[in-house]
Amino acid sequence: MNFRPLHDRVVVRRVDSDDKSSGGIIIPDTAKEKPSEGEIISAGPGARDESGKIVPLDVKAGDRVLFGKWSGTEVKIDGEDLLIMKESDVMGVIEG
Repeated sequence: MNFRPLHDRVVVRRVDSDDKSSGGIIIPDTAKEKPSEGEIISAGPGARDESGKIVPLDVKAGDRVLFGKWSGTEVKIDGEDLLIMKESDVMGVIEG
């Protein structure tokens, strides 16, 4: 199935966090917090301004981003857990 977000929405795949703490303690799945880092899978064309022109998004597919803990709506597409959120829920792009 192909999914294309509309307007200023993006589809994000969460990036798994480490299984060990910095001290070497293994953290079970039930105790882990959901990561607030992900990769943009797909992005919409952009939002419309007051004059009706489309303003392109600052993020694109492949960008690694940080987002808020409670951002987005969780969906399952082709058996994969993804998030759909507005571009404004993205806090920033991780570069390098």
